[in-house]
Amino acid sequence: MTSKLKVCLWLTLCLSLYITAQEKFTLSGKITDQHSNETLIGVNIIFPELQTGTITNEYGFYSITLAKGNYNFQISYLGFNSISETITMDENKTLNFKLTESTESLDEIVITENVEKLNIRKPQMSVNSLSINTIKQIPVVLGEVDVIKSITLLPGVSNAGEGSSGFNVRGGAADQNLILLDEAIIFNSSHLFGLFSVFNPDAIKDLKLYKGGIPAKYGGRVSSVLDIYQKEGNSNTFQMNGGIGIVSSRLLAEGPIVKEKGSFLLGGRSSYAHLFFPLFDLDSKAYFYDLNTKISLNINNNNNIYLSGYFGRDVFQISDSFDNSYGNTVLNFRWNHLYSDKLFSNLSLIYSDYYYGLALKFVEFDWTSGIKNFNLKYDLKHYISSNFKLEYGLNSLYLTFNPGEINPTSETSGINPYDLIKKYAFENAIYIDAEHQINTNFAISYGLRLSSFHRLGQTELNSYDNNQPVSFNEDLQIYEKAEAIGVDNYNRSDVIESFINFEPRLAMAYQINEISSIKASYNRMSQYLHLLSNTSSPTPLDVWAPSGKYIKPQLLDQVALGYFRTFKDTKYSLEVEAFYKDIKNRIDYIDGANLIANDAIEQVILNGKARAYGLEVLLRKNDGRLKGWMAYTLSKSEQQTPGRTSFETGINDGNWYNTPYDKTHDISITSSYELNKKWSLSSNFIFQTGQPTTFPNGQYEYNGISIPNYEGRNSSRLTNYHRLDLSANYNPHPNSAKKWKGEWIFSIYNLYSRKNAASIAFKENRDTGVNEASRLSLFGIIPSISYNFKF
Repeated sequence: MTSKLKVCLWLTLCLSLYITAQEKFTLSGKITDQHSNETLIGVNIIFPELQTGTITNEYGFYSITLAKGNYNFQISYLGFNSISETITMDENKTLNFKLTESTESLDEIVITENVEKLNIRKPQMSVNSLSINTIKQIPVVLGEVDVIKSITLLPGVSNAGEGSSGFNVRGGAADQNLILLDEAIIFNSSHLFGLFSVFNPDAIKDLKLYKGGIPAKYGGRVSSVLDIYQKEGNSNTFQMNGGIGIVSSRLLAEGPIVKEKGSFLLGGRSSYAHLFFPLFDLDSKAYFYDLNTKISLNINNNNNIYLSGYFGRDVFQISDSFDNSYGNTVLNFRWNHLYSDKLFSNLSLIYSDYYYGLALKFVEFDWTSGIKNFNLKYDLKHYISSNFKLEYGLNSLYLTFNPGEINPTSETSGINPYDLIKKYAFENAIYIDAEHQINTNFAISYGLRLSSFHRLGQTELNSYDNNQPVSFNEDLQIYEKAEAIGVDNYNRSDVIESFINFEPRLAMAYQINEISSIKASYNRMSQYLHLLSNTSSPTPLDVWAPSGKYIKPQLLDQVALGYFRTFKDTKYSLEVEAFYKDIKNRIDYIDGANLIANDAIEQVILNGKARAYGLEVLLRKNDGRLKGWMAYTLSKSEQQTPGRTSFETGINDGNWYNTPYDKTHDISITSSYELNKKWSLSSNFIFQTGQPTTFPNGQYEYNGISIPNYEGRNSSRLTNYHRLDLSANYNPHPNSAKKWKGEWIFSIYNLYSRKNAASIAFKENRDTGVNEASRLSLFGIIPSISYNFKF
C-alpha cells in the first residue's frame, strides 16, 4: 500500500470519526395560543441557515435534533404573529412558546426565509388543510357554516348534489371516506339529509383531508381520510361564543378547570325551523341538535389526558304517521405521554355508535338499526434526528352490526317481533411510517400497514351450492337470488372468515429549486366495511355490512404525480396533481335488489371493480386584501362487474359504466375581499358536469300497460350544475375593547336562482297515456342573515 493511499485512508477515518463524534442536542416543547393556552397544530419551526425545520404534531408538540452551535430560528403560524429567536445548542432543551393572534396591535416580525420551502420539500402530497376562519367566510345555504360543504370546494372533492349526504373524493363513493372526530369514527357526517354537517364550527380546531399518499397510521377506507380535531378549551379565562341564524343557533362555553393546567369545552347547536311549521298548517317536525364536550388536563410536563365526546340527533315527524331519529355518539379518552424529548406517544380508548330509529305509527311498530365499535389505538412518534422521523403504532376495533330490529308498539299491532341477524367483526392493524430527508433536494416517506379482519360467528349463515349466493338465469339473462341449501350455526367466538393485507405506502419529493418541486406517491389500502346503498348518496336508512364469506374486502392501489410551485414570495401557490385509482371487490347490486330488512344480503350482491383517474389544479392567492383559490378537476370514475363465467352477462353487459359520482369537469372559485376593518366580502362559484343517471330509451305495451325500456346504467346525465353564492361580513366595532364582540353575516345562496336538477323522474300521464319527465329542483335563491358573538 502506497504512503499516499495510507494518508488518504487515515484522513477519511479521522473525518468520519469527527463527524460521528459531533455533539448533537434536542430542542423540544409545545406551542400554544397565548390567549387561550390552546395547543396549535402544524406550526412551522424553521432554522433558515440549516435549511431545515419541523412542525408541531396534533397536540402542539415539536422536537428537532441539531449539532452543537448557535442558531437563529423562526416560528410562524397562519393568523398569528411570528417569533424570531437565537439559541445556543449546548444541551438538550425544552422551550415552550406562546403565539399571539395577528389581529392584536403588536409589531409583526417579517420572516425573510420562505416558510413554504419546507412544504415544497416535504414528500406529503394530496393533502388539503382549511383553517376554521377560512371556512367561516365561505357562503353556505341558510347561513350555516359547514365543514363538509367547504371541502367540496377543493380539487378532487364533490358531492352528489344539493340536499345530498356525504362527499366524494377522486371518484370514490361516500362510504370510502374515513371521517374522524378526535380520532373517533363518524359513520354519518350529515344533518337533515345533507343540508348541514355534524361538525359545530365553533368547536373545531383543525382539519386535514388526505386524498392520496395517505400515511400508514390511517386505514380502513380506500378513498380519503378527513381528520378533524376539536378545540381543547381555554385554560386561561372563561369565554363564550355562538351564533343566531334563521334556522339554527349555537353556543359554546370554555374555560379553565385549573388555570393553565386544565380546561373544559361545552358546545351545543340546534335548528328550530320546525317551530314555524304551524304557521303554514303543517303538522310535522324536522330538526337536529348536537353536543360537543371536552375536558383537558395537564398532569405534568410529560403527561396530558383528554376526555372528549360528541352526541347528535336528527328528528323527523310527520303528523301521526311516523317518527324518525338518527345520529352519532362518540366518546374518547386519550393519554399523551412524553417518554423523552424525542419520543411522543398517544393512547386512545374510543367508543363510537351510529343509531337509526323509525317508528311507523300507522302500522304500530318500531325499527332500529346501527353500528357500534370499540377502538384501542396506540401511536408513537419518534424524532430520531432532524432528517429522520418514525411513526409506529397499533389499532384494534371490535365492531357490532345491527342490520335491524322490529318490535310492535301496541298489543293490537299485527307485527311480530323480529330481529335481523347481528354480525360481529374484529379489525386489527400495526404500522410503521418513516419520513427521511435524504439531502437538501430529495425527501422520501415510506411505510407499511399490516391489517387483518376477522368475521366472527353469528347465529345463522346461509350456505349455497358452489358458494354462489347469486345465480344467473340463462333463459331470462338476469341475475337472481340463489336458494340456500343449508344454514350454518356459529358461536360468537368462532371465526367465519379472515383476511390479512399488506398496505405499503410511499411518497417522494424532489425540490427543483427554491420555489418548485415535483412529488409522487403510491398507496395501497384495504376496506373491510361496506355501506349497502343503491342511491346516489347515503341515507340514514343505509346499513353497514362487514366483509366475510361472500363479501370480499375492497383493495385500492393509487398512484399520484404532482408539481408544486410558489410565486412572488409565496403570495401565490400552484398545485397540479394527476392520479390513478384501481379498486378491486367494489360491491355492485343485481337489478331489482332489495337492501332493506334483508337477512341474506349476499343474495343481491356481486363483487366488481372500479377505477378513477384525473387531473387536479389548485391555484391560491395567499396574501393581500383579496384572498382565495381556484380549483379545477378533470376526472373519470367508472365501475365494472363482468360475468363470472362466459355464460353470464355481468352488470350492464359486463361493460364499464359511469359511477353516480362521476363528474368530468368540476370548477370552484372561492374568494374573500377585505373592504375595510368593518366590512369584508366573500363569494364562491361552482360548476360541475351533470350527475350520471339512467333514462328510458323506449317503451312497449303489455296488457294495455305502457312499460319503459331503460338504457345502459348511468349512460345519460342530469343537466350541468352551477351556482354563485355571496356573503358580506359586518363587524360594527372592530377595535372595541369591550368583552362583548359581535358581527353580522349577510349571505345569498344561489344568487341567480339556478334551478339545478336534483333528479329527473319519468311517469305516465294518466290523461294522455304518454310517459313524461319531471325535474326536481331543491333550492332557488336563498337569502339569510346570522349574528355571531363572543364574550
